[in-house]
Amino acid sequence: MKQRKIPLRKCVGCQEMKNKRELIRVVRNQEGEIFLDFTGKKPGRGAYICPSSNCLDQAQKNRGLERSFKTSVSPEIYHALKEELQNDH
Repeated sequence: MKQRKIPLRKCVGCQEMKNKRELIRVVRNQEGEIFLDFTGKKPGRGAYICPSSNCLDQAQKNRGLERSFKTSVSPEIYHALKEELQNDH
């Protein structure tokens, strides 16, 4: 049998390549709203982050989401993402 290819994505916080299923997708839709996507199927531009608040802090520090979405991300969005991350995982 042929081995299935495991999709890898880079975390915007720690910059490590990991299995796509281990990461949480952050989505920016056409209206410019940014939110977490635990299913990985919502429409919009996606960026991936590890399910830890350390990686979210690192992404904020090195402006990882700004680079992925090619737009500025306000600190309120990072705060909301951190709360959502702590509530769901």
